[in-house]
Amino acid sequence: MAKNQEVDNSRSHISHDTRIQGDIETNGDLRLDGTLVGTIRSKGKVVIGTTGKVEGEIYCQHSNISGEVKGKMIVAELLSLQSSAKVECDIHTGKLAIEPGALFTGSCSMGAVLKEMNSGPAVERQEKTA
Repeated sequence: MAKNQEVDNSRSHISHDTRIQGDIETNGDLRLDGTLVGTIRSKGKVVIGTTGKVEGEIYCQHSNISGEVKGKMIVAELLSLQSSAKVECDIHTGKLAIEPGALFTGSCSMGAVLKEMNSGPAVERQEKTA
């Protein structure tokens, strides 16, 4: 990894009695047990605990969801939805694991689809059909 791409070993925790309206950016891991209305950008892992709620966007390397997410998620590698998860969003991820009992509503693009999303021809096709 290049120096500017290194992931910090730090971990941040937002407790269940905390509500944030705004954006969070971190080079390390983040665990959210509270509520966030905004965007999370992490170069590490994002964990949304059973009491955690996000309304907005999540961008990260890995994610483990046990709580609620509404919005958009872009996870470069593995996204795990635990049995208690309630996810209502569009997902773009490398890999997806869903436990029985998890609720998921939205769309999901996995694997090679991520590369296609950033390519020129896909954008041109959308512009021609719009």
